[in-house]
Amino acid sequence: MYVFTMPAEKWDETNPNKQVIRHLIAKHRSGVPRLENLKNYYEGKHKILRDANRENRLVCNHAKDISDTASSYFIGNPVSYRGKEDISDITDALDAAGSDEADGDNGMDLSIYGRAYEYIYAKEGDTELTIKNLPPENTFMVYDDSIEQRELFAVYYYARKDDSAQTGPVYVATVLTKNYKYVLNIQDIEGPQALLEKPEAHYKGEVPIVEYLNNKLGIGDYELQIPLIDAYNALMSDRITDKEQFIDSILAIYGTLLSDDDAEEPGDGKGSEEAMKRLKKEKLLELPDSTKAEYLTRTFDEAGVEILKKAIEQDIHKFSHIPCMTDESFGGNVSGVAMEFKLLGMENITKIKTRYYKKGLRKRLRIFANYLGQKGIQMNVAGITPVFTRALPKNLLEISQIVANLWGKVSKKTLLSQVPFVENVEEELNATEKEAEEALKQQRDLFGIGNNPPPDEGNLDE
Repeated sequence: MYVFTMPAEKWDETNPNKQVIRHLIAKHRSGVPRLENLKNYYEGKHKILRDANRENRLVCNHAKDISDTASSYFIGNPVSYRGKEDISDITDALDAAGSDEADGDNGMDLSIYGRAYEYIYAKEGDTELTIKNLPPENTFMVYDDSIEQRELFAVYYYARKDDSAQTGPVYVATVLTKNYKYVLNIQDIEGPQALLEKPEAHYKGEVPIVEYLNNKLGIGDYELQIPLIDAYNALMSDRITDKEQFIDSILAIYGTLLSDDDAEEPGDGKGSEEAMKRLKKEKLLELPDSTKAEYLTRTFDEAGVEILKKAIEQDIHKFSHIPCMTDESFGGNVSGVAMEFKLLGMENITKIKTRYYKKGLRKRLRIFANYLGQKGIQMNVAGITPVFTRALPKNLLEISQIVANLWGKVSKKTLLSQVPFVENVEEELNATEKEAEEALKQQRDLFGIGNNPPPDEGNLDE
């Protein structure tokens, strides 16, 4: 993954250099074909479709299957937040900003491109924050050249289409610094370009674009398996071609002609055409003695092709660490431990995704805490922890047995947090305690406990 850097002393957020930004955009454009190729594979536009020498061009879209499975497992369930204090203000602000939808889009971009970007801003005429996913083909972050790699600014750009222009393309670049937002018109020409646009303060306290990485190198989930996917497509396409050639076999006749009876003139070939039509219809062929007829068929090893197909498919899932969920080994009521072993590879890469995604979420929380601070609501984001829940089917019977065995040995709060359908542990604890009190009261009323007090000692004779 290429990291855009520049010396901090060369950057002035109050006076951005358009030529510097133009060169950064040009460098980013040089890496866009890789990103577009990854997107094409997800959309089913594979290399085999451009092979004009093949009769059949089949696309078996393992790329989409891998990406959908990996992103759903990673962030299919919404991210929740846990804090020692009341954090309802910041969680309500995140919900209103559309954080769940942005997380889903970010997870998909991470799986496809290996990176994702989101923009935190206030809509025009609105004071509430909104989170918007940005395409990696048009977005990049610039860091300083120190060991900390501090963020200097981020750029979201697009080329303005103007067929009447006599110069090169004009890029409309939104440049976001720590304190300001610029919308610059940058011409693709050498030489100085005057800064005519005025800055707009955004009051976020940080660069309001968050960059997420899929892993340290920013590699997508199926990027390294593209050659195997191409090999699988080629194998399946050739397999269909072989089947078609087997069906369209050539009939060879030895020692005679098929027929000249229907020919207008002997030897013109039209009689054979009519005989072939009758042969297909009647399924009957009469031949003189000492002659024979047979189909010329192309022999191929169907069993060997099937073995090769399974081997390539297994390698695709093996090296991507994303298992095939339709495999027979995932059927039946398997135990939780067995399921964890089957998903060990995907769980390991998901932990890496989670670690890098939490880094971006901490920046998102800081921006929202700064926004709430301007409204007089102070939040300590250091005590807020993002919680990720894996999108997996749960063995409720096994979980209930574990909870029952540990009841009285482990706190109720911890045990209830293990039950998948319990969303709010505190509310569930309060509900169970209230039900226990009501049951005790009903038991007392049933047996009359407390309703028949003993007589006073002074009235024993009575």
